[in-house]
Amino acid sequence: MIYNLALDWTPNINHIGFFVGKKKGFFKDYGIDLNIQSPEIDNYQYSPAKKIELGISDFGLVPTESLISFRTKKKPYKLYALATIFQNDISGIAVRGDSGIKRPKDLDGKSYASYGARYEDLIIKQLIKNDGGIGNINISYPERLGVWNTITNNKYDSTWIFLNWEGIDKPNFTFFKLKDYNIPYSYSPLVVSSEKLVNEKKTDIENFLKAMKKGYMFSLENIEDSTKILYEYLPKRDKNIDLNSCLIFSKDYFGDLKHFGKIKYPVILKFFDWLKEKNVENQFLNVRDLFVELNF
Repeated sequence: MIYNLALDWTPNINHIGFFVGKKKGFFKDYGIDLNIQSPEIDNYQYSPAKKIELGISDFGLVPTESLISFRTKKKPYKLYALATIFQNDISGIAVRGDSGIKRPKDLDGKSYASYGARYEDLIIKQLIKNDGGIGNINISYPERLGVWNTITNNKYDSTWIFLNWEGIDKPNFTFFKLKDYNIPYSYSPLVVSSEKLVNEKKTDIENFLKAMKKGYMFSLENIEDSTKILYEYLPKRDKNIDLNSCLIFSKDYFGDLKHFGKIKYPVILKFFDWLKEKNVENQFLNVRDLFVELNF
């Protein structure tokens, strides 16, 4: 069976289990012919969640915010979370070391390159407020796939990154983790799919997740072999990244064989309650209905 997976970003260390699983034949072993879709294909015209809604993709990698926002938008669409890639938040706010920003409150009056996600800008402003600032930050919206370049080229002062990717070997940058400033950020990325697939293809979904898990577990035990596989798929601009360091940094976040991929209800609930408390999200939502428990 052919299934399409929409990546949340161009191929990087977060996706290693999928590329390893495809190369090693793990997905084939479970009867799945996996097609991995990079956002470079359409220059991020559609998000992974939107691609699922449009029928372009069967599975997608999205942050918890997308899961919630697609349920609460004007025309709701039921995405379901199937698994998480990381057990704990591995993202952070990156700021240039020469910007004079030492802590989040220093972001007042500075610039931030946003991806334009529904809750992103409000979360950044709240981060500043939680550190005693006003939340008066200048937000711009560069082309999505070029956001990081605007920081390294000194166009903007800060943006949101994955610490195990853009954050590797960056001594001239400072990083702020949301949890250190009382923001209970949730999972990113989550593996999601449509209500239709969840209702009609449960066995296929579980096989997809089993193959995915096998790919990630293999990568943790075979670092050199796995990073060589991933290297083949990297955009040219990322070929100089130290993939071994990225994977080693990620190991504790992936979780072990028992816990990998498992979603904890309280993690999503706490984040959603925080969104409600800060009036970032005002609609009622049954958080338990956002994910399904599967065997993999």
